Amino acid sequence: MKHSKLGQPQTRRLGDLLVAEGLISEAQLKQALAEQKGKTEKLGSILARLGFITEEQLIGFLSRQYGIPSITLNNIDVDAETLRLVPAPIARKYEVLPVKRIGGTLTLAMADPTNVFALDDVAFMTSLQILPVVAPQAAIRKAIDKAYESVQQSSMNEMLTEITADANVEVLEGESDSAGVDVFELKESADEAPVVKLVNMVLVDAIRKGASDLHWEPYEKHFRIRFRIDGVLHEMLSPPKRLEPAIISRLKIMSNLDISERRVPQDGRIKLRFGTKEIDFRVSILPTIFGEKAVLRILDKESLQLDMTKLGFDTWSYEKFGHAIHQPYGMVLITGPTGSGKTTTLYSAIATINSPEHNIMTAEDPVEYNLKGVNQVQVNDGVGRTFAAVLRSFLRQDPDIILVGETRDLETAQISIRAALTGHLVFTTLHTNDCPSTVARLFDMGIQPFLLSSALLLILAQRLGRRICKDCRQPVEGKEEDLVPYGHVPLGLTNVNFSRGKGCATCNFTGMKGRVAIYEVMPVTEPLRDMILKNAPTADIREQAQKDGMKTLRQAGLMKVIEGTTTVEEVLRVTLA
Repeated sequence: MKHSKLGQPQTRRLGDLLVAEGLISEAQLKQALAEQKGKTEKLGSILARLGFITEEQLIGFLSRQYGIPSITLNNIDVDAETLRLVPAPIARKYEVLPVKRIGGTLTLAMADPTNVFALDDVAFMTSLQILPVVAPQAAIRKAIDKAYESVQQSSMNEMLTEITADANVEVLEGESDSAGVDVFELKESADEAPVVKLVNMVLVDAIRKGASDLHWEPYEKHFRIRFRIDGVLHEMLSPPKRLEPAIISRLKIMSNLDISERRVPQDGRIKLRFGTKEIDFRVSILPTIFGEKAVLRILDKESLQLDMTKLGFDTWSYEKFGHAIHQPYGMVLITGPTGSGKTTTLYSAIATINSPEHNIMTAEDPVEYNLKGVNQVQVNDGVGRTFAAVLRSFLRQDPDIILVGETRDLETAQISIRAALTGHLVFTTLHTNDCPSTVARLFDMGIQPFLLSSALLLILAQRLGRRICKDCRQPVEGKEEDLVPYGHVPLGLTNVNFSRGKGCATCNFTGMKGRVAIYEVMPVTEPLRDMILKNAPTADIREQAQKDGMKTLRQAGLMKVIEGTTTVEEVLRVTLA
């Protein structure tokens, strides 16, 4: 139960050794160490990413320095038996991969062969002698994902086989009518261990992959599960069609819904504890012609970003938005489609101005996150607790700031605008494409121009685009002029940082990981107020707003391309010219 000793004891740090060898300069080491602060990334990996040293040079150096052989992991196929010796969480924690076992010796690929804790832990866990070999950090990460995912897939296939063999769930022909469903049989099949295990595994996998929504979709001959990751849907799994009623019933049981009712839409919530995190799922069940479709929206309280400086505003937009939310009264409108991050922006604004002196009240459908010091009301049309009814009550509750989750009808819009005109700061959202067209939408709802021009402080439109993955980002040659055909207004910049993701295990080989908000901010200036009062065309309002300094969504997105945050293709995907 011991590992073979490393060739030489480590007396100096890796950076100093590389400088002594002449592989990097002192200045390069300082830059890499500054980059490393606050990160878990290894120094060698940072040096390679910055282009100061190639991974081959680094591996060759480590191999020579410590007398350890190096290994290429590209075509290595590790058998499941060897992988089970080191569980996936340990492999990921220490960035090690068990390669092969011969007798009492386990060959272990490592990015850092000096990590004695990793060697001791694996030796203790396996009761084997450890033979370390060295490989690049990126290659090890990729190999870990590939190897353990195939093991997980095979265990998932075994589980599905077990479910298919065990579950006596009958898919009824014709209409999905609750009269023909044996509720006790559904409840029994939904509570069977394999079904429970499968649903839990899918939920945990979605959390790990950073999905925002899970789609459980029934079709005539098959059933599939898709995850929305960074705004794009990916097909993940297709359990047998015959399991569909049991799986959907399991989701209904978890969210306290009626499993016998299969004819009308239902909404609920699931609360899960995953490790130390508490995660909420918002559940929506919709009857379709081939069964019930379920969509789960993941609400991860810990991932909610309430720091406005980190949302992605440019300096001008941040300044204008910050000025508007600190006004004593008036209306701030946030627009964009579902899933464009409106709630995050609203909550960030509320968190910024939240203080003991302010009475903040919100009407939401549903309340997605709980905010400390804010009175939040859940709208429920079924019992007559509509946005309009809640808003009327708010005005008798001595509010300073009111947040209306969504303006859906004329009555809600009118009360919100009157509140903004009578000394309250009102935040609300609307579904429109951009800032200038929001004015026309409100007129279309029946709002009078003189009321709107007096109440509006600022309109903000937003979209979410995918970010380039930090781990495999590569610089790309390009000039500012290359973006002009897409709608960019040249600023005479000489230093542009176009980038692209090469694709790695971190980003699932897409080159994109995480999302960035793209904002169009339109402060209502005096010229715009006059135009709104005269019911001017949307095109004229847009032209005036741009004269006042507004960047359109497309222009703001292209600025993110110049900064190296996202790609042109991503901006074209989420914005109009």
